[in-house]
Amino acid sequence: MRDRIIVALDQPDLDSALVCARSLVGHARWVKVGMTLYYREGPAAVAAMRDLGFDVFLDLKLHDIPHQVEGAARAIGALGAGMLTLHASGGADMMEAAVRGARAGAADAGMPAPAVIAVTVLTSMDAEALASVGVADSPADQVVGLAALARTAGVDGVVCSPQEAAEMRALLGPDALVVTPGVRPAGSESADQSRVATPAAALAAGASHIVVGRPITGATDPAIAFEKIVHDGQENADR
Repeated sequence: MRDRIIVALDQPDLDSALVCARSLVGHARWVKVGMTLYYREGPAAVAAMRDLGFDVFLDLKLHDIPHQVEGAARAIGALGAGMLTLHASGGADMMEAAVRGARAGAADAGMPAPAVIAVTVLTSMDAEALASVGVADSPADQVVGLAALARTAGVDGVVCSPQEAAEMRALLGPDALVVTPGVRPAGSESADQSRVATPAAALAAGASHIVVGRPITGATDPAIAFEKIVHDGQENADR
């Protein structure tokens, strides 16, 4: 269970992220380094988390022409991150380029290749938000279409909301990574996300990994908050 929880370190700088990360050593396996932290600190953020023993989910959501994305993925592959993200809406050629780049960069550095994970529809977006950018499909239909495209491009899995996890598992098979943000323990607020679920519900639906941020990082004791999620998830799985 604990290996399936990715703690989102969305602090604004490395010093504050390290305070939280150090409290989770021996508890969590995965941490997420996202745009805010990476754009401020760069590769040092990944190196610092790896030095503490964490696997790193580098969530930069690459989206550009294939040549640029291949180069970026090659640079990421050399950092030793365990997973990287890109937008499936960038198209099959872009996703294929990312896979090539990530594998080449990892090989150059003597590192295992990171898993390449395609973001389908952001958990902050609902049908109205999609319509505002010209997408007539419902979030669920858009997720399915982009996930099918990602599968043809050879990526290792998808990012989707917990509400689509079961359909993604059925579509992509038992070995695919299905990473679900928008996960909140019962009673937690989710002001900036529209499609959410509890950790137990997301895992039961087919998520391979869940991303949890503020309920852990904003807690007085992040380790205790993390272990409560582990306990609650395991208790539900045993029923």
